[in-house]
Amino acid sequence: MLIAFPFYLIVLILNKSKLKGTISKTHFAWAIAMGVLGYYMSSLFDFIGLQYISAGIERIILFVYPTLALVINRVLFKVPITKRQWISILITYLGIGIAYWGELYLMSNTHMFIYGSVMVLLCGITYAFYLVGTGKLVPVMGASIYTSVAMIAASIGIFSHYIIQTLSKGSLESIVYPIPSNIIWYVIALAMVATVIPSFLLSTGMKRLGSNNLSIITSIGPVSTLFQANLILGEILNWQQLLGTGLVIAGVLLIKKEEVI
Repeated sequence: MLIAFPFYLIVLILNKSKLKGTISKTHFAWAIAMGVLGYYMSSLFDFIGLQYISAGIERIILFVYPTLALVINRVLFKVPITKRQWISILITYLGIGIAYWGELYLMSNTHMFIYGSVMVLLCGITYAFYLVGTGKLVPVMGASIYTSVAMIAASIGIFSHYIIQTLSKGSLESIVYPIPSNIIWYVIALAMVATVIPSFLLSTGMKRLGSNNLSIITSIGPVSTLFQANLILGEILNWQQLLGTGLVIAGVLLIKKEEVI
């Protein structure tokens, strides 16, 4: 985020002429809240969880965010949940349960596995809030300004967390962390290819397609990560994960089919 932060700041400065007008202080406040909640807190929960569960099962759990968005819209904006959507939710969580059980019985420390799963679920919940909020704010603020404000807020949250945590364990000098030369290019790639570019693409897509259609496209993420974790990280891919993933995909697509209709 230290590498990504200047790019968001530059984009915000370049768009300063658009900051006046229809964008109110309330919009900025919500954008800041979405950045802190949907990126800083969401990433924190995710990284804590990944210490105890595999990337494959993490993505299966995160795959529930479209159904979580349904619940959030129902509670906050009184959008009714239809019969088809309830069936979709049931199928989705059945798939998660099967995939989850397929990995749970392989774990020696089930308590920490469950703890990691809860952390990832919190990541999915906070990300669902982020998607719903982004869908409301991007049409008003614009993709560039909203993304810059949200990610600058998230960066400040991450920097503050790091400084406080580091100072609690060591001296002021320990804040400067030397990145090993053999991973510096991974860090740069995470900052640019996996953070800056996707964040602007996501907001731009949200503005053009809306949050419902966008979640159809982003549903490929958890599935691709499941197989990448097997091919690249060597994680075990068992039949329970495959069956569970299939049910989760079916549940999500059932929701999206109704939305498209």
